[in-house]
Amino acid sequence: MIRKGDFVLLVGEDQKEFLVKVDYKEFSTHKGSVDLSRLVGKEYGICVETNKGVKYWVVRPVLADFLKRIKRLTQIIYPKDIGYIILKLGIGPGKKIIECGTGSGALTMAFAYYVRPFGRVYTYEVKEEFSKLAQDNLKRIGLDEWVTFRVSDAEKGFQEKEVDAVFIDVKYPERLIESVKKSLKIGASVGFLLPTTNQVSSLLKVIEKSGFVGAEVVEILLRRFKPNPERLRPDDMMIAHTGFLLFARKAKEDNQ
Repeated sequence: MIRKGDFVLLVGEDQKEFLVKVDYKEFSTHKGSVDLSRLVGKEYGICVETNKGVKYWVVRPVLADFLKRIKRLTQIIYPKDIGYIILKLGIGPGKKIIECGTGSGALTMAFAYYVRPFGRVYTYEVKEEFSKLAQDNLKRIGLDEWVTFRVSDAEKGFQEKEVDAVFIDVKYPERLIESVKKSLKIGASVGFLLPTTNQVSSLLKVIEKSGFVGAEVVEILLRRFKPNPERLRPDDMMIAHTGFLLFARKAKEDNQ
């Protein structure tokens, strides 16, 4: 049942979508306005009409809907990459995660969503304005409760120890390898986002000398199709390269 304060996704006959928060106001679209007060107490999946008679279906939004509409001051990590990161790092309920490079908070949002209800995300960002925006983004949808935001230079080290995973998205990740080793559980995974191949090569050399094993480098491409059954074909435009993902696991050293 839809309650006041819930977010809903309005899906039009033309497949245009609008993510709105249910209150007692009218929401205006290019095809008329919807009285949001009419949605309170109704079930998801209903159809409503604008004052111009145009139909919109009211469905429950998922995390990907919020990620697509996140307010940003930085480039974000895209859902196509986030899904693989979640799986490779073993993110789940109760996990403790360090993220370095909060940015606008897209990956932070996904981490927080999946560590609930007993886990914790510790996210480091050197720029206070980015950290503040990320906090606002997560607070908007009620996920800030599972995140500790730190405005700090991670090259000085992480406060947390024995965490279940670490993800690094900064310009010089090789400078953080020793900090990662000190905070990550033995056998646990670290992940990196790197925009260029030369950065990947440089980081691989450091990782191999630093007690990490099982390195993997991937690039994930997502190709969308126009959902017209009579003329099914790819979209004219595609978000192709967004970054390379590098993963490795912390091994036990001989003296441990």
